[in-house]
Amino acid sequence: MRLAPLHPSLPQNDDPAQQKAREQQLEKARATYQWTTEIPSLPSVPLATDVPSADKPTLAWLLVVLGYAIEILRNQISILLTMHQHLGTKPSDHVAHAQDRLAAIEASMHEIARRHAVVHAGAGSTLLNEVKEAADWAEHGSHNDLLHSHGQELRGLIDGGIQLIEELTARAGTATLDDFRGLFHNLPLPGMAWLFQEDDQFARMRVAGPNCMLIEQVDVLPDSFPLTEEQYAAVVPGDTLSAALKEKRAFLCDYKELSILVPGVWKDLAKYVYQPIALFALPPGGAELVPVAIQCGQDPDEFPIFTPSVDPAKLWGWQIAKTIVQVADGNYHELVCHLARTHLVIESIAVATHRQLSNQHPIWALLAPHFEGTLFINYDAATSLIAPGGPIDHIFGGTMETSQALAVKGRMTFRFREKMLPNDLKNRGVAKADVLPEYPYRDDALLVWHAIESWAGQYVDIYYDSDEAVTQDTELKAWVDAITADAKVEDFGELSTRDELVKACTMIMFTASAQHAAVNFPQRGVMDFAPSVTGGGWADVPASQRGHSKSDWLAYMPPLPLATQQLNLLFLLGSVHYRPLGDYRSNEFPYPNWFTDPQIIGDEGPLARFQAMLKAADAEIESRNADRRWPYPYLQPSLIPTSINI
Repeated sequence: MRLAPLHPSLPQNDDPAQQKAREQQLEKARATYQWTTEIPSLPSVPLATDVPSADKPTLAWLLVVLGYAIEILRNQISILLTMHQHLGTKPSDHVAHAQDRLAAIEASMHEIARRHAVVHAGAGSTLLNEVKEAADWAEHGSHNDLLHSHGQELRGLIDGGIQLIEELTARAGTATLDDFRGLFHNLPLPGMAWLFQEDDQFARMRVAGPNCMLIEQVDVLPDSFPLTEEQYAAVVPGDTLSAALKEKRAFLCDYKELSILVPGVWKDLAKYVYQPIALFALPPGGAELVPVAIQCGQDPDEFPIFTPSVDPAKLWGWQIAKTIVQVADGNYHELVCHLARTHLVIESIAVATHRQLSNQHPIWALLAPHFEGTLFINYDAATSLIAPGGPIDHIFGGTMETSQALAVKGRMTFRFREKMLPNDLKNRGVAKADVLPEYPYRDDALLVWHAIESWAGQYVDIYYDSDEAVTQDTELKAWVDAITADAKVEDFGELSTRDELVKACTMIMFTASAQHAAVNFPQRGVMDFAPSVTGGGWADVPASQRGHSKSDWLAYMPPLPLATQQLNLLFLLGSVHYRPLGDYRSNEFPYPNWFTDPQIIGDEGPLARFQAMLKAADAEIESRNADRRWPYPYLQPSLIPTSINI
């Protein structure tokens, strides 16, 4: 069974026989974890050639994920039955078959869960901290295989249902907001379904939504965004644009990086992609951002500036402009912030770690649990999610090739030290609360960052008694070289001190846990309602703000089958909380505690202190959320998985 070593050691401290054993183990690991840059959907990105057996999902994880898939299928069956009822048609054979198979699969899952003492309750699935009944190994393996089979069948049933929804909606006419809300039959309808049109919610998404990593404070507006003093004053009474810029109260979201996208097509329907610029401001003495202006493209000669308005002639033009920003944000969020800069970055570091740090190395022991499930989930994403004919191909506005290219660019331009949380916040001018008082992502993320940094510091100090021990560590040097040369992670830099090693470990653990949580879990509750955020537009940029209607605005929304596909995917991805941060366990049945070194696991040791800090951070964030106008739950440590496993 793979566990952290009882007595981790540095290679320079081992005797020749131990060093030889380390090298032999690394030779086997290098044969298992091999590099490729030729994954068709992500060309040039360094990834693993395949998924080793040790990186495949646990039975417990499968039960949690399939529990949500059951809920999604049940909801989709209800959608289909309602559509048939409204159209006065008889339900298809697929619906009856799906109902029968859902019941059979659910019964099978409950029996497997009972045998392995895993509590499963559909959309409220949780795992017991320990397996209390150890079914024999053979049964465990056969049940794991059976769950994989159930997963494939559920996917097929859900995909078949989407095809039926396509056929039925072709006869149903133009979709309304109530039609989109009506997709949530057995699943909870998020509050955003009623709030997303409000300007305050639109602004809040920049600091507490799926993508909180783009907004930056600006002292001067770009030449390509010629907002006038008169336009600004009409939106923020009693203020001036020059004062807002001088007093660091102006903030910009510029989606120019999306210029790589080329509009695609779905079912002979044209899709649209956008590269807007959006300005937000803090009114004098205010704490919350307000939206000021949107330019729906990069060229001011082609794209006029839209501003908030209650004038009936301009109201729907403003709503269209906000939708255009949300479509752009959906692309930047999913392809850059989420896929490229959490999933793909961590996989490359995971492969380098397994290839260069032996399983006797303390840094391998520290980081390995933060890689659990990542290679598997990334392989699934590369071969289905972002592959031709997959959800990204359907839902997002760009062609499959250019959406892939954006993800590749986002990964290959990622700069490791620059993106460390304190550095990133400083570089964007939003590190200080007196500049941007209401920024839940920043405030909660820093709490978790400091807890992880403290844990990493205490851990490193146990095994490295000096900076010289860092520079003498040959495996560590090979690891750094592999991350730089093989994984192609820019700005990783040399590690010559304990402090530098601590910061690198902190960044890796934070990215694999909290940063991924921040971009993953808003997919449910914000992004699963397609009119709120989606990946593609369905109408061209308007030539002016005036003269638009609600029907014009609704034309930008995705077809109902794609909204259903988006709901299915993002509800699932945003629901799976598996193995919380600080709960370190082997991913091999029966999932014992990972760390065994008494120096780490003592009652007052580093692990206990880390867990106490996480508990305190959880309580602090709960207290903050009680005072916030809108809670931000995504970075509560109890809701942050240890690794990218979904």
